[in-house]
Amino acid sequence: MFLILATSLSFADDCPEVLDFSAPRLRASENVEFCKAFAGKALLVVNTASRCGFTPQFKELEALYQEYKDEGLAIVGFPSNDFRQEYGDEEKTAEVCYVNYGVTFDMVAESSVTGSTANEFFQRLRKQTGESPSWNFNKFLVSPDGSRVQYFSAGVRPRNGELEKAVRAML
Repeated sequence: MFLILATSLSFADDCPEVLDFSAPRLRASENVEFCKAFAGKALLVVNTASRCGFTPQFKELEALYQEYKDEGLAIVGFPSNDFRQEYGDEEKTAEVCYVNYGVTFDMVAESSVTGSTANEFFQRLRKQTGESPSWNFNKFLVSPDGSRVQYFSAGVRPRNGELEKAVRAML
């Protein structure tokens, strides 16, 4: 038992502050524990919406994830209705992500990502970058040690450009 406790304490000490967060998984009963799931990985964080002109970016995000996940890339999507383009029904949101676009990366339950009601994770991202989502599909790339966060606007596509180049550089 002592060995398990010592390992657990060591893991907690290694977790970057930005990843000290937990959120319910989309359409599931368990939570995504960010430290456990993402510590030591380059993490791409995206605020998403199912009824947005940028929603087709899910396909490119999934392709990016499939290409780089074995090298240490993780992606987590945060559905949000902050810009009034997300379904109020978790089943519909899940259908868009999992069925329509074949998303296999982590998706968490809907939450706010802007302003004073932003979830704690997005408040931390804003503190590190000075940026807050101005629309759906803004992206934040967190370094494996959590010390650096890069911001990319909604118009920056996931593949074959500056975002993919930043991902490769971070891996």
